[in-house]
Amino acid sequence: MHDTVWFEIQGIPAVFLASSEFIEAATAQAASLGLPEVNRAFVPHPIQDATDDEMRAKADAVIDEALAALID
Repeated sequence: MHDTVWFEIQGIPAVFLASSEFIEAATAQAASLGLPEVNRAFVPHPIQDATDDEMRAKADAVIDEALAALID
């Protein structure tokens, strides 16, 4: 989240990506860093033991959202 906020403050579009396990933490951290509206997208949890094919599917599920946030 720190890097995403830093890039956004520099005027460089960025999107924070994480597993859905971290939605609450990301929301709180974005607010505490002063950019509560920072772009973010979440893939379904868990990811640690996901196979390559499962990770591709998780990425495919959020790619449009992440790209749209960069263009917005």
